[in-house]
Amino acid sequence: MKRRTFLLGTMSGLTVLAVAACTPEKPTPSPTATATPNPPTGNVPKPSAFQRTSWSTDPFSRGAASYQTVGSSPEQRTALTEPVEDRVFLAGEHTDATNPGTVQGARASGRRAAGQAISAAGAGERIAVVGAGMAGATAARVLADAGFNVVVIEGRERSGGRIHSVESNDWPFPIDLGAEWVRESSKNTLVDDLVQLGVDVASFTVNPEQRTGSGASVEPKTTGPDAVTAAIEWAVAQPADVSIADALTGSGSDKVTTDPDDAGVSDADRLATYVTTDVVAPTGANASQLSSWYAGDPTLSHEDDRFVTGAFDAVVSAQLEGLDILPNSTVSAVTYSEQGVSLRLSRGESLSADRVIITVPLGVLQSNSIDFDPPLPFAHRGAIGSLGMGLQEKLVLRFDQPFWSTDATVWTIVGGDPAYPLWYNLMPLTGEPVLVALVGGDAAKAQAKGSDDDALNGALANLEAFFDPAATGTPTPTPTPTP
Repeated sequence: MKRRTFLLGTMSGLTVLAVAACTPEKPTPSPTATATPNPPTGNVPKPSAFQRTSWSTDPFSRGAASYQTVGSSPEQRTALTEPVEDRVFLAGEHTDATNPGTVQGARASGRRAAGQAISAAGAGERIAVVGAGMAGATAARVLADAGFNVVVIEGRERSGGRIHSVESNDWPFPIDLGAEWVRESSKNTLVDDLVQLGVDVASFTVNPEQRTGSGASVEPKTTGPDAVTAAIEWAVAQPADVSIADALTGSGSDKVTTDPDDAGVSDADRLATYVTTDVVAPTGANASQLSSWYAGDPTLSHEDDRFVTGAFDAVVSAQLEGLDILPNSTVSAVTYSEQGVSLRLSRGESLSADRVIITVPLGVLQSNSIDFDPPLPFAHRGAIGSLGMGLQEKLVLRFDQPFWSTDATVWTIVGGDPAYPLWYNLMPLTGEPVLVALVGGDAAKAQAKGSDDDALNGALANLEAFFDPAATGTPTPTPTPTP
């Protein structure tokens, strides 16, 4: 994909929910599988299947993926990789400075932590791994293959962490409520591993389309990416890090016209939508929280990324096969000394090990759900407190037949205040009428706390923008003559 072509789209809004694993008190299951609520009166039909996530309120994740806050740095991720007295090792996407917030970052962190533990351990030692997500499963497999006695402790009933695949008769293919992308697939073996396991992986051609809430087509312009790019370039030259929001203001990049065009959309509308769909949705952070020094390049192409249409969690299950796993087991305290490690579970039991690899998400570490004795070093605590945990949620809707006629794979709604301005259309990819909405930041928090009816009603109201009567055979209403 050429740079200018990408600038007209919203591909960076098609992000992953990262990965990992476990901790506090036993939660109500999250993401939430639901019966289909009653939709509002409108043209868009009731979906035949409906699923929503609530990672933001899930005590085993407390968010979707880590991000760089204002004033934080990638070096703090590196600080988290330092072993603590060669007894406690941290892993997870938040500890990987190269690919944070991704499945491959989590997997790399698991390999790194396992290697550190192996270097410190003696033959036959017992090593505990807290969390059965990608990082934990990877570390456990490496340790087991090296001959160590491994036990995996997982707070949820299921394994996979923030990789959560749902297979049922309601869906024509497995849907992934967490991670569903493999970034820069040619630079890692993850796609090869998935294919070997029989998991379908496909290229995703970015074909964007923007409309107003009333369904009018919006002329594509580069107002949004140009403004954000200019803001980041301005911020790089500043003596201190500032947020993306402050960089837009300080650079003057937000000074765009508010005059509407023929479709009723102004450049200010375009910029606001771009920030929502291409800055907030991918990171889960509000523009006022996100570092401008370490923000991603808004002009990057994603041609090398792949979309998983099979059960992504198969790669986690394969690594855990044959290992000792304790599900529904929440670690509430970790005590470590020269003699070894003691893990206390919330139900009162204790486990002993020689060493432990902690792979719980950053949000869980920030919640102090695990009591470390002695406390983690200042560098570790400082990094945990400085990095951010992004809030990101999605809706997945299946329809009996498409109510839309566009072949666009990425839909955005410009102007107004839509609850779900970013959608991707999986029909060109799978042949099935399945749509996915993605929201981040404050909008994700609101969705997680709202009801199923609120979520679905808001989604269907926004999808009116893409309704085509010809696609469903619905006759176009005849206007009533004005007396």
